[in-house]
Amino acid sequence: MPASPSDKSVYRFAPSPNGLLHLGHALSALINHDMAAANGGRFLLRIEDIDLTRCTPEFEAAIYRDLAWLGLGWEEPVRRQSEHFDAYHAALDRLTDMELVYPAFLTRGEVKAKVATYEASGKSWPRDPDGSPLYPGDDRHRGEAERRRLIADGVRHAFRLDMKKALDLIAAPLSWTETGDGDRGEILADPSVWGDVVLSRSDAPSSYHLSVTVDDAAQGITHVVRGLDLFEATAVHRLLQDLLGLPQPIYHHHRLVLGADGRKLSKSEGSTGLASLRDQGLGLSDIRRLLGL
Repeated sequence: MPASPSDKSVYRFAPSPNGLLHLGHALSALINHDMAAANGGRFLLRIEDIDLTRCTPEFEAAIYRDLAWLGLGWEEPVRRQSEHFDAYHAALDRLTDMELVYPAFLTRGEVKAKVATYEASGKSWPRDPDGSPLYPGDDRHRGEAERRRLIADGVRHAFRLDMKKALDLIAAPLSWTETGDGDRGEILADPSVWGDVVLSRSDAPSSYHLSVTVDDAAQGITHVVRGLDLFEATAVHRLLQDLLGLPQPIYHHHRLVLGADGRKLSKSEGSTGLASLRDQGLGLSDIRRLLGL
């Protein structure tokens, strides 16, 4: 069950230190902080540095500078994902013991070629809400002996959730409580539209889906406040919560800050970066005005 309004509210802002923060991050951080203050709750900061190749200490330090410039304070210590790999491994092991996980060996190139061949016949390959093709069923149907042989041969692989098996274990329809800027109320969750999602890969010990679900439970997050671009992904998180016996937060997906091209802001767009705006002499009141707060 979702947290009740009478419970102590816990909010979090969870950026990845793989680039500089921009106005979109500022909106999410300020909304989280403002909602926590309005409800007498707690505001936590989490550093999502699972991607050890792209995340750097320099970008992490920049996050602290930018948030302090926005006038935000947060509880210490800050949770850093790179310090909790064991928790993600434990969650993956639980799902593996439930026979819901399989090793996936197809490369991106192989998947792309398979999809192109299929669609050349005039048919459409199923795609997830982000537009990416669903993972083929080849690896799901491999025999155990072949899987062990490929792993023993050093073939790189990810671990994926067998979505059909997982949904077969769920007794009741999945849903979540939504209070954000789009649809509100009790939202029916359909994780099947994402296919067999990645839970771990060779270059990262956990996927976003798995780590964020484990982290929110570990930190006692009662209200997940984030951008509308993650609205559909909530279905996967609700499934993982039920499979792992974790509590269900209330969700609030807020509007996005869009660039001149109508797309969500990117960390590569320096003109909307908080450091750039600070260098231009803008202050907190200017940022709030730009964001319509």
